[in-house]
Amino acid sequence: MSTKNIGLVSVGVVALNEAAAISALLEDIVNQDYPHENIEVVLIDSGSSDGTRDIMKSFAEKRQELGFSSIEVLDNPKRIQAAGWNVFFRNAKGDVFIRVDGHATIARDFVSRNVAVLNAGEDVCGGYRPTIVDKGTQSNWAETLHIAEEAAFGSSVSDYRRGGEARYVDSLFHGAYRREVIEKVGLFDERLLRTEDNDLHYRIREAGYKIRFDPSVRSAQFARSSLKKMLKQKYGNGYWIGRTLFVQPKCLQKFHFAPFVFVLGIIALTSIGAFATWLPFAVCAALYAAATVVLTIRAAIQSPERNWTMVALPFVFFGIHVSYGVGTLVGLIAGAFKKMPPFDTAFSAEEGE
Repeated sequence: MSTKNIGLVSVGVVALNEAAAISALLEDIVNQDYPHENIEVVLIDSGSSDGTRDIMKSFAEKRQELGFSSIEVLDNPKRIQAAGWNVFFRNAKGDVFIRVDGHATIARDFVSRNVAVLNAGEDVCGGYRPTIVDKGTQSNWAETLHIAEEAAFGSSVSDYRRGGEARYVDSLFHGAYRREVIEKVGLFDERLLRTEDNDLHYRIREAGYKIRFDPSVRSAQFARSSLKKMLKQKYGNGYWIGRTLFVQPKCLQKFHFAPFVFVLGIIALTSIGAFATWLPFAVCAALYAAATVVLTIRAAIQSPERNWTMVALPFVFFGIHVSYGVGTLVGLIAGAFKKMPPFDTAFSAEEGE
């Protein structure tokens, strides 16, 4: 644990075509209760075509009146998220790096709470980060998709989604890292498009650092507004679980492969049905259907936004599980036949190496 108090804090935002959300996030940064003269804002645009970079530039021009130590707008020519965060790490000057997704919102005390946890002796920290429905896309259907996203059965059992008491965890979202941690552990692995956090946090733990979850640190991510976008996201998440197995298997956990096992089960039971009997398929399908119905009823009881579209939740859950599982299967096949080139994650590595 570090005992060094924090001076300058670097807050980074990586965004691609987030014009609809970035202004509100920048306003969140302006409203931070941490002294602005001790905050450096680093905004990275990943080749947006919707005016996101123009909004960033306009914000940077207000640095003096906003009182920040500095505001930089940088480009991420590789466009992928991991490369954008590496641009941030290479250029930020603070004692601490704080990452904020471009499609998110942060509490007024987000920076100060992170700093307080780190000043208490921690090296890496983060907090509670649920998903929320964007007011601009709010509807009964959006609320139903949001319920599926937040449910452990539908999306994830990650610590940062569940909240709870302060504790040490394996991973987190919107992390805050002391500079020396990144200097020692290295940058994001740019070969990994969805699992770069899993890999970085695994390397952080392997280096002997602990990752502190504190529920007082609060932010939120906007949920996908359509089923198509949600299933596309889940497929991509699953695909990169499969690919990552050939790069950094130890950063993955058993629950990451649950949808893959589910899809394998469907394939196996269908094969048995085609050549022998459909009884095992029928029994397993009935059990799965019963579970999804029970969880849908539970979600309806617990939700303050009950509406008729929630009857579709069993089908949404099924779509999430299949899309994620199929993605993992495809990723495993791709990983078996297409080897990834090496990537140097050393902090001193130059752009493009």
